[in-house]
Amino acid sequence: MADEEAREFMEYDVVIVGAGPAGLAAAIRLKQRAAEAGSEISVAVLEKGAEVGAHVLSGAVIDPIGLDALIPDWREKGAPLETEVTSDEFKILGPNGAAGLPTFLMPPLMNNHGNYIASLSNVAKWLGAQAEELGVEIYPGMAASAPVFDESGALKGVVAGVFGIAKDGAKKADYQPGMELHGKYVFIAEGVRGSLAKVLQKHFDLCSESDPQKFGIGIKELWEIPKQKHKPGAVLHTVGWPLDDKTGGGSFLYHWGDRYVSLGYVVHLNYKNPYLSPFDLFQQHKLHPEIRAHIEGGKRIAYGARAITEGGYQSVPQLSFPGGALIGCSAGFVNVPRIKGSHNAILTGIMAADAAFEAIAAGRQRDRLEAYDDAYAESEVRKDLFRVRNAKPLLSKLGTFWGGVVGMFDMWTTTMLGGFSFLGTLRHGKADYATLDKAAAHQPIAYPKPDGVLTFDKLSSVYLSNTNHEEDQPAHLTLLDPSIPIAVNLPEYAEPATRYCPAGVYEVLYDEAGANPRFQINAQNCVHCKTCDIKDPSQNINWVCPEGGGGPNYANL
Repeated sequence: MADEEAREFMEYDVVIVGAGPAGLAAAIRLKQRAAEAGSEISVAVLEKGAEVGAHVLSGAVIDPIGLDALIPDWREKGAPLETEVTSDEFKILGPNGAAGLPTFLMPPLMNNHGNYIASLSNVAKWLGAQAEELGVEIYPGMAASAPVFDESGALKGVVAGVFGIAKDGAKKADYQPGMELHGKYVFIAEGVRGSLAKVLQKHFDLCSESDPQKFGIGIKELWEIPKQKHKPGAVLHTVGWPLDDKTGGGSFLYHWGDRYVSLGYVVHLNYKNPYLSPFDLFQQHKLHPEIRAHIEGGKRIAYGARAITEGGYQSVPQLSFPGGALIGCSAGFVNVPRIKGSHNAILTGIMAADAAFEAIAAGRQRDRLEAYDDAYAESEVRKDLFRVRNAKPLLSKLGTFWGGVVGMFDMWTTTMLGGFSFLGTLRHGKADYATLDKAAAHQPIAYPKPDGVLTFDKLSSVYLSNTNHEEDQPAHLTLLDPSIPIAVNLPEYAEPATRYCPAGVYEVLYDEAGANPRFQINAQNCVHCKTCDIKDPSQNINWVCPEGGGGPNYANL
């Protein structure tokens, strides 16, 4: 919560935390509605990244339905959806070969034709420019660090822009206490596992009627390949090797832009083996003949990682609360089988904006925007998630092969029968941190050493993410109990933080005799993926926003 230090404050009609697709769509829609009504509405957007789009990362094959609803003439306005999908393949990989799945077996919703390959970071930058043209005030490098509540308990605003606190908590010469930005309504659009969203979901008990949220980690590289290998618009998705059947995940590979290939790997975070390393699996995956054929002779030019919401329909929390609302991936609207969420993020931003605009026009403020929840209940977003609601639980229960087979049948059924499923609605069960086995039940995994050509280590990868944090600031990765990594996680789980983190943030170091282990956090390396906050089996790691502007700075990712 906000401390008692006196701060200046600024008043807006709507304050939005996060300049991703959802937050910017909401800001644009609010200004559009005001223009249509001949009225004024003040909107502020806070972004913790150094610039809009700096922390936005996705595959991404984008369904344009969201942009069509928000800015129908986006093509004429130059939105950076550069490459329309021209071919669409799905393959199952074995150690040395691959089998293609005929497209006619896939449910129609899996078809990518009519969609676009793009950088979601670049799309966010473009949306930011559209928002500013309409008069939206965007503040990059301004991390929202705490909620502010009014006397009735409603969300009143947020504290943002706290700078100049040293590692030891002392105030440095350039200390700034930040400002409070107050709004009639506050939208939380931080993306996956946002620090404010986590606080507000607990404070307002928003998840009491939903399943635990499920997550994956997505690790992505951008390659520049020889012209003769480039196939603009080609889309390839794979499952299988090097994952075993009981560990969910798969890869994406998209040809787009100027000789670009977006290559990425997703591992579902309900995996059991504490020795598993998503980063190393991804590097190993690139050695498969089916994948290396696309990138061999090319150059890796960018790297990033991000958690993905995978709970879908069953895990969507209550969306509105007194004074605010959750939009986009703060609530979790990713369609897992389609590997798409940006269209739903934009559409939920529009719905929340419509509800807030009408409430403000009616003279209301800081109540629940129940019209937003009602709009979602009748929306295409809900229908989109409802049709695929059993895909993730089936993969978790039956494994990749049989879960995929039964899931395909179920998606055909729900598509043809208006959402009806013979399976009903399956539940997710445990949160992802609770699925990890003890280390004694597994053997360590030997991954191939990086060759520096197709495969790489974590530190050289982090370098390509342009990650930077102010050195002398409090760690934004905090341990609730500093003894747990060595006293509990190391003996029981072989301290999995050293493997599930894709950026080399966590290390267990020993003295010269190989004894006296200590846990080290290299917060400077953090790419803000939030995996540690999700997967730590002791739930001892709490990710909070660092000083504004810190973290990665993604371009074309």
